[in-house]
Amino acid sequence: MTSQATQPTREVQPAPGSLHLVPHRHPWRWVATAIVALVVALGLRLLIITPGFRWDVVGEYLFDPTVIDGVLTTLRLTAICMVIGIVLGTLIALMRLSHNPLLNAVANFYQWFFRGTPALVQLIFWFNLSSIFPTISAHIGDVTLFSVGTNSVITPFVATMLGLGLNLAAYYAEFVRAGILSVDEGQSEAAASYGLNRTTALRTVIIPQAMRVIIPPTGNEVIGMLKYTSLASVIGTPELLHSVTVIYNRNFLIIPLLMVASLWYLTMTTVLSIGQYFIEKRFARGTTRHQRVSALRSAWGLIRKKGNSYR
Repeated sequence: MTSQATQPTREVQPAPGSLHLVPHRHPWRWVATAIVALVVALGLRLLIITPGFRWDVVGEYLFDPTVIDGVLTTLRLTAICMVIGIVLGTLIALMRLSHNPLLNAVANFYQWFFRGTPALVQLIFWFNLSSIFPTISAHIGDVTLFSVGTNSVITPFVATMLGLGLNLAAYYAEFVRAGILSVDEGQSEAAASYGLNRTTALRTVIIPQAMRVIIPPTGNEVIGMLKYTSLASVIGTPELLHSVTVIYNRNFLIIPLLMVASLWYLTMTTVLSIGQYFIEKRFARGTTRHQRVSALRSAWGLIRKKGNSYR
């Protein structure tokens, strides 16, 4: 008998479109979503139906002139303290990176001191500076150039500027230093090969690239500073918390007035968060790293899509 060679069996491939794709199930994800939604709904219901919140009083004082003045003072303090912290913090960071041992030591001491003492202690110290120096004066021999009372210079507003601004600089210096160190060392070598000195290389090559790392924590500090200004209520600075405190000390409606302050803080931090998003997006141009789409970004994309559909 003649044996026939066994032919290999060819696997039959299914036709495209004939496969039924079954998506992967995530039952626990839906369970977690339901639990979170339930908790949020219960929390909202509690806020709405609890009589103690007195939403009628909240609406009455939300745009009270005293509260609005406190909001404006809070914004001014935030802006001034951030300018002080950013300028001085950048200088401290450059001193930390300097090859000069004296500058490096001074920068380290500054950060050690201001990061080691609470911001509230620093505010109280500046506010009570007159107990150490009753006057601020300058003399040349027996001639007095100027002499002013310390309390007339170090007002509660100025004490807040110094306390929070100097405190922020100690932390902001680390943001700048981390951003500069994140830039590849070859960038500095390339700048030096083109004849750029260290200062010019930092200003035109290194710091622009470091901004992508510096901007996110800076935005976080701006939002934090907006809330840290509430510490100034202890020394009588008329910011938002102090303003609502003055009102509820008269009418004893503590919780509704605190809700007024909370709503204003939430509004301002939301606006700052939106601004931070767009600034980060601008400085992240040219990078290949793709971030997860945040809820804020998704909402903005949906708004833009809706706006374009009506044109």
